[in-house]
Amino acid sequence: MSSTVTGKAFDFPILKRIYAFTAPYKKAFYISIFLTLLLTFLTPIRPILVRYTIDNFVVKPNADGLLQMTMLMIGLLLFQTLIQYFHTYITNWLGLTVVKDLRVKLYRHIIGLRLKFFDHTPIGILITRSVSDLENIADIFSEGLITIIGDLLTLFVIVAFMFFIDWRLTLISLSTMPILFYATRIFQQGIKGAFQEVRTQVAHLNTFVQEHITGMNIVQIFNREEEEMNKFREINHLHAKAHIKSVWYYSIFFPVVELLSSASIGLLVWYGSREVIGGTVSVGNVIAFVMYINMLFRPIRELADKFNTLQMGMVSSERVFKVLDTNEVIVNEGKIIPEKIQGNVEFENVWFAYNDESWVLKNASFKIDSGRSLALVGATGAGKSSIINLVNRFYEYNKGLILVDGINIRDYELHALRKNIAVVHQDVFLFSDSIANNISLNDSSITREQIIEAAKAVGAHRFIERLPGGYDFNVMERGAMLSVGQRQLISFIRAYVFNPKILILDEATSSIDSESEELIQQATQKLTQNRTSIVIAHRLSTIQNADTILVLDHGEIKEEGKHQELLGKNGFYKKLYEIQFATGNA
Repeated sequence: MSSTVTGKAFDFPILKRIYAFTAPYKKAFYISIFLTLLLTFLTPIRPILVRYTIDNFVVKPNADGLLQMTMLMIGLLLFQTLIQYFHTYITNWLGLTVVKDLRVKLYRHIIGLRLKFFDHTPIGILITRSVSDLENIADIFSEGLITIIGDLLTLFVIVAFMFFIDWRLTLISLSTMPILFYATRIFQQGIKGAFQEVRTQVAHLNTFVQEHITGMNIVQIFNREEEEMNKFREINHLHAKAHIKSVWYYSIFFPVVELLSSASIGLLVWYGSREVIGGTVSVGNVIAFVMYINMLFRPIRELADKFNTLQMGMVSSERVFKVLDTNEVIVNEGKIIPEKIQGNVEFENVWFAYNDESWVLKNASFKIDSGRSLALVGATGAGKSSIINLVNRFYEYNKGLILVDGINIRDYELHALRKNIAVVHQDVFLFSDSIANNISLNDSSITREQIIEAAKAVGAHRFIERLPGGYDFNVMERGAMLSVGQRQLISFIRAYVFNPKILILDEATSSIDSESEELIQQATQKLTQNRTSIVIAHRLSTIQNADTILVLDHGEIKEEGKHQELLGKNGFYKKLYEIQFATGNA
């Protein structure tokens, strides 16, 4: 997935989609607009009051009038501060609430995507979309469109007030504006590219760190620490360089704005003083215009920054919506929700490819009756794992038909189908949580008593009891605190407690030490009782008692039968068996 989308500051279709998320919060949205307009018209009033006070109660001394006007200005300032507080709070609350809803929608969409999507999308990219990109969308509300419109309106109102008071002083005050607008335009274009590069480098950094921390054992096993550290330094350098580039633009632009602001005030004081001496301009007017110049330059200086904040929000929104618009979702149009399935599984002339027509399965046909066991053997890449992926509907087959109890698996409601299937993988994934929660997956319908009963049935209760905290022991990320065998036993308990009718064991004993293998074999026997079982195994000794053995080679079923039958055929299976027997792995 590309991370170099440029985006536009005012991409109205995207803005429309973003603001559609404010629908449940219309009241807060309209209040924020009202407060923005109120601030727009409150801001230019203070210089008018200052002008009136100086001309009427300072130049012509009047202590009572001066006190009254001072109290009025203090009251106005306090009122404006209060409005500014509510405006800031509501716009930020609205942005964060919308992002909360959008993050839920995004995550719900991600967990509903086919595994094919994750095959070609780096996890770091999805993390960036789900975290930092969504934070940028919040800025659209707090510093984006509404505040930009408010600032632009404020500028127009201030200029209108200035022309109403004195058009000559107005022209003098605005004389540096063409230079400012030109500088702002250059800054806006430059910082836009810099911010885009920052986002790109953030995505690269996230992806690199996530992948290498996850694969740290590989890095250390092959002594790649220094080489990977050099790669990290380079990526980190590019990340810092992108940030420094944006800082460079700011370090030039802000002093330029201050210089032009000071130049405008200097020209105003020079011209205004002459007119005050000549009696054609009041002192109050000159002071009011000094205040107006500061009010003009401040929002203009911030506008460039806010435009880029908005633009980055657009970029992030486009990226997030690109994920949301991904149509690689699992089609769940099935209506059949059986109370209980028998567990009969049948493949009829199934063809499957992960990419285009590079067929992984070719015209595969076989049948497993309820309660029986099927073993899949073959070299790496033969298509064994693909059969498992298709039964679970992790991927969709291209041609043919897959039936469960005589019904097309696509006609089942997806969750109802998967509820009846459990998979025990070779590489067991455990969450950073307690053993109990890793078994139940936080399913509130599964009680602690059921978990303990399942652990006893599988033969894992004793080792769990010896752990600090027992079933409340935190296994840490990916089960790092447990051995391979212990993690495997936890996955067996997980499968047992969900009581599936179809059980799939994917290389479940290939990585187990000899001490744990006996426990695993006992757990396997217990787990496969009265269940349809599909077993993948490279070690042929573990599947000799299977009711049926399928021998796969390059996606095709070459042989089918029981262990002794296949040995008697002198075919693929016997060759595999002899190779393993010769190496002592049978």
